[in-house]
Amino acid sequence: MHPNPAFRREETARHVAFARERAFGVLSLNGESGPWISHVPFLLNESGSEADLHLLRSNPIARAGGGRAVIAVSGPDGYVSPDWYGTADQVPTWNYVAVHLRGELVQLPDDRLLDMLDRQSAFFEGRLAPKSPWTTAKMTPGVLEKMMRSIQPFRLRIERVDGTWKLNQNKEDAVRLSAAGHVEDGIGQELGRLADLMRGK
Repeated sequence: MHPNPAFRREETARHVAFARERAFGVLSLNGESGPWISHVPFLLNESGSEADLHLLRSNPIARAGGGRAVIAVSGPDGYVSPDWYGTADQVPTWNYVAVHLRGELVQLPDDRLLDMLDRQSAFFEGRLAPKSPWTTAKMTPGVLEKMMRSIQPFRLRIERVDGTWKLNQNKEDAVRLSAAGHVEDGIGQELGRLADLMRGK
């Protein structure tokens, strides 16, 4: 997380809402030879206290059975050129949104897996409306069970939520808005959304 308090003033509820909507992040756990990392979709509960996910049984994190972990959730990000501020003596920077979910990763019983998969797919499929949602019931008998044998359900019991919303809040409004007017044509990811956030939308 960025140390500048100007970028860390958002309420925990906004961090949780962002992470729940994003529902994809980088799971990291300390291993014997250094950090283990997996990119995972997850399902965050309403209070932001639990994130459900599954891992391949061959994944080192799954083989470890859990432990102290973090899910880093990234949002829009982009380069900001000093020329875009319309004022002298500025330096380049990178604006971004990031939320970290920290806690204890625990392995759940295998009999919880199907319910987790159904809830996860319902969450994502619901965003594709009016498409008819995919469900596990569409699988050929036996195929789903075979695939499920290769994965394990896990839950991150979240103890701490941190967020950085680095959007040039440390600049005067006119300077920040000037940069927002250019960032959409720059370098990065989801630049339109980043520009909107810089404008306070």
